[in-house]
Amino acid sequence: MIGIFDSGIGGLTTCRALKQLLPGHEMIYFGDTARTPYGSKSRETVVRYSLENTRFLLDMGAEMIVVGCNTASSVAPAAIREAFDVPVFEVVTPAVEQALAASKKGQIGVIGTRGTIASRVYETRIKEMRPTASVHSNPCPLLVPLVEEGWFDRPETRRIVKSYIHPLRVRQIDTLILGCTHYPMLEPIIKQKAGKRVSIINSGAAVARQVKAYVDAHPEWRDKGGSEGCDRFYVSDYTPQFRSIAESILNQKVELQLVQQ
Repeated sequence: MIGIFDSGIGGLTTCRALKQLLPGHEMIYFGDTARTPYGSKSRETVVRYSLENTRFLLDMGAEMIVVGCNTASSVAPAAIREAFDVPVFEVVTPAVEQALAASKKGQIGVIGTRGTIASRVYETRIKEMRPTASVHSNPCPLLVPLVEEGWFDRPETRRIVKSYIHPLRVRQIDTLILGCTHYPMLEPIIKQKAGKRVSIINSGAAVARQVKAYVDAHPEWRDKGGSEGCDRFYVSDYTPQFRSIAESILNQKVELQLVQQ
């Protein structure tokens, strides 16, 4: 069983990508909706939350952990791997690899929460792999609340996205990493504001391909496919809005179970 956690609803875009690539593998999802967003929290707090989330997923039967949150992926994977003996995947590295493969000019933009951008994790990874690349980052603190509210196509959302993307467009980026798994829900607007020549990198989809490659390379994980069990979805705070958005992301009925962290 594959366990995925995020600070809220955004990691469901990662779950959707995993379900498309690995049909038959059971998924268990935890959205820490009571403590979202993680982007404004300290590094120590995000690491603590991530360890608690991982322990919950493992206790519920997960045998692999996908950190479907860019903020947590930027600071917590080492601590998770040290504490738990299971495969752990994060969204940053595969997104960087895909961005470098897509970028012809080496002008790469990154948008994310304040925590993700402040960590400079994307810039560091990109520079490690291609020292000549130029990285232009911009924090977008209002986008997660907009997604959590379901404001996917409001005029206000379009104006806010434009204001965040404009400084990167001026830099003539040719590739843009969506450094938050909430952002694919706004991808049509982001694509429009960035320009049709800019390649958009979805970090959740990128990690799903990495997990698929891992499963294909390990027979013991291939054998876990074909299950007819139900996926399970847990949240630390329930709202009808979350359920409605979750169902629109996954295109299926979703039963949310409330748990206390």
